[in-house]
Order: sequence, then C-alpha cells, then structure tokens
Amino acid sequence: MAKRGSIIQDDSDMSEINISPMIDMVFILLIFFIVTTVFVQEPGVEVTRAPASSAHQLERNSILIAVTSSGTVHYGGTEVGVNGIRSIVQRFMQDNPDMPVIIQADTQSPAHTIIRLLEQSKIGGAKYIHISTAKRRS
Repeated sequence: MAKRGSIIQDDSDMSEINISPMIDMVFILLIFFIVTTVFVQEPGVEVTRAPASSAHQLERNSILIAVTSSGTVHYGGTEVGVNGIRSIVQRFMQDNPDMPVIIQADTQSPAHTIIRLLEQSKIGGAKYIHISTAKRRS
C-alpha cells in the first residue's frame, strides 16, 4: 500500500514509443521515389561504338536503340527490326515530344540500317536524334 506523501511508480504507467507511423512514412516515401524515378530502357546488346573527340554526355531520359555489326536492331533487350522503331518512337513522343532518340551503332554496322533508323525515328515524330559514340581519349 502507498503511504501518504510517498510516490509509488507502477511499471504499467511506462509509455512506449510507437514506430508504426514512422514505418508508414518510410513506405510512403519509398513509393514516391519509385513512382518519380525515370527508368531507362537499355537496348539489351553490347555494341562497339566509334570514338569521337566531340562526344558529350546526353540526358538519361531517352530512347536507346542499338544496331549490331550484323545489322539487327534492338530495343529493350529484344530485336525489333527497323520497321518496329517507328511505333516505339511514336509511343514515347505522345508523353514527351522532346525526348531524344539515341542510336548506339556498332562500328561495323551497315550504314543503310542507320539511315533507315534515322528515317523511321523522324517519321515517328522524334525532334532530336543522336548517334552514340565513345569518348576519344586524348
């Protein structure tokens, strides 16, 4: 029993820290960052790019198309062919009309394939088309 004037502390009165609102906030932030992150679709094949002294870094939000030495055209890890590029470019131009198209051409790729890719990208609505090169070391 408690005496007058004395304080008796019960263990059940101890407060606990509730971390569930903090966990909720972390999950909301994670979802926010996942939704706002730009995912770049890699072409899915390795190509040997020609070196150029005027090479510079372009923005990551772009359409990457690869042309192999045998002349096959790849986007997103699958072979799409030259004729499949127009629809891909059109789809991206609806969301962002200023998105650049970057062609990663192998040094041994046929010139006529690259020219046809340029043409199909223009027909698809691309305003900016670039040829990817490797930066030449001085």
